[in-house]
Amino acid sequence: MEYELRAEYAGQAPPGSSEARVALWHMTGVGETLTLCRRRLDPAAWTQPSSAWGTDAADPFCPDCGVKYLRMNVG
Repeated sequence: MEYELRAEYAGQAPPGSSEARVALWHMTGVGETLTLCRRRLDPAAWTQPSSAWGTDAADPFCPDCGVKYLRMNVG
């Protein structure tokens, strides 16, 4: 399975709006909206390739997704 990072937003700002601010980055399957920590995110949320995991671009990252990703031996 291939993975990507998907944004969870702070507040009520929708993805793409000028007020949108990332609260946490989560790990999902490519094109999926259900995160490894079992949250459902907006299908229009910003995404990044899984290679961004562990870099400043993915900060702040969901600790639960990080643990599950590492346990799957793909990170």
